[in-house]
Amino acid sequence: MASRDSSRNLQQLQGILSVLPPFFFACVALWFFSFLVQHSASPRQHLESGYSGNRPSDRLGTNAWSLKRNSESYETESEDFGGLPNLSCDLSSGRWVRAKRRKPSYDDGCRDIFKGWNCLRNNKSNARDILTWVWKPWQCNLPKMNATLFLERFKNKRIGFVGDSLNRNMYASFVCSLKQASQNVRKWRPAGADKALTFLDYNLTVAYHRTNLLARYGEWEAKDDGGALEKLGFVKGYRVDVDVPQSTWAEAPLFHDVLVLNTGHWWWAPEKFDPEKSPMLFFKRGEPIIPVKSPEEGLDMVLKYMLTYIERRMSAQGFMFLRTQSPRHFEGADWNEGGTCHRRKPLEEKEAVSWFSLSKRPGPNAEMNQANLHLSKAIRGTSFELLNISFLSSLRADAHPSLSAGKLHEDCMHWCLPGVTDTWNDMLVVRLLQLQKVSASDVEDSGF
Repeated sequence: MASRDSSRNLQQLQGILSVLPPFFFACVALWFFSFLVQHSASPRQHLESGYSGNRPSDRLGTNAWSLKRNSESYETESEDFGGLPNLSCDLSSGRWVRAKRRKPSYDDGCRDIFKGWNCLRNNKSNARDILTWVWKPWQCNLPKMNATLFLERFKNKRIGFVGDSLNRNMYASFVCSLKQASQNVRKWRPAGADKALTFLDYNLTVAYHRTNLLARYGEWEAKDDGGALEKLGFVKGYRVDVDVPQSTWAEAPLFHDVLVLNTGHWWWAPEKFDPEKSPMLFFKRGEPIIPVKSPEEGLDMVLKYMLTYIERRMSAQGFMFLRTQSPRHFEGADWNEGGTCHRRKPLEEKEAVSWFSLSKRPGPNAEMNQANLHLSKAIRGTSFELLNISFLSSLRADAHPSLSAGKLHEDCMHWCLPGVTDTWNDMLVVRLLQLQKVSASDVEDSGF
């Protein structure tokens, strides 16, 4: 009986298999082959596709690895990414991937580029290769700035970049991008700005206000009649008024609708503020602060007063950003001691982390993470938002002017333009559009 049942079952199975389409087996075989290929990829293949460090799934969940795998087409993508990222996407976390046919937002003909940063015109050997790398967040795409859309969205607005020369770097990138859509501009210097352009067809003004410390400062010398600092033995230094903004930007909060601040590099500049020969001496309400504060303590005080100063003067509809520290990439020594930056491609994540780690003896570039600790603390309880560009920039040791800047030393601090700073502005534009509550579908319809 059992034998007849087994025979009958075998005959039924053979009948079923005989009617299945032949291509079914071909599909199964193809799936199995692709599975083997996908899971036998070598570490070198992962590196070439933009992977560095731990798998993103180790940090962000399994979906992140799927996003990364699907993004490998960026190797040849040439168009804008399109679509406004979801608010949950962390634009600052990702990696650099190749996009060899993607055009920069502007070229070396933009007159707003400081000549030392114009790496294309200065014939830096890897100037064009710098532009083939595109920042790809783990969880979304970062759209390239659409200048026409931005000008339309921000008609009758005023945007101010306030800070040191790295914010001038950012300002130049921003206006060069916008000028690709509109050349009808007026140059002027409103509200104490170092430079500004108004795009007349849109009444949009973009300005740069130069300030190294945000606070007012100047040389100080001991007086004959003595005082608190003289009694402590100070002869000369730099007076820093922690509660008084520098005049170059004091009117900016009342003038602008958007402010992007930075400070940091000058707080760790012993060649300027020598702790022995010309230290920072902090004042509040016109009087020296005793006991004397360290530069780090002074930075905290300045940030507290300056952010409060801005919040009390900005429009309730205004947007305020504090940009994180831009990294330097001097190898071997600091800028004035023969430091160099001759890298030809972005750093791997593990290598960059070791460069800027505070757990080891600080090197010539350590101020990035030092400054960011103070910046992140300063915005707590304020309406400011951090524009976090530090990690993505820390990987780009290849993208500084270096010898092409034409200085007596290599420039491993500022960025080639066009270059990495364009990505900072892509992030800024996305965030501004998000804050304006522009829907993703609306942006796509507009061609973003």
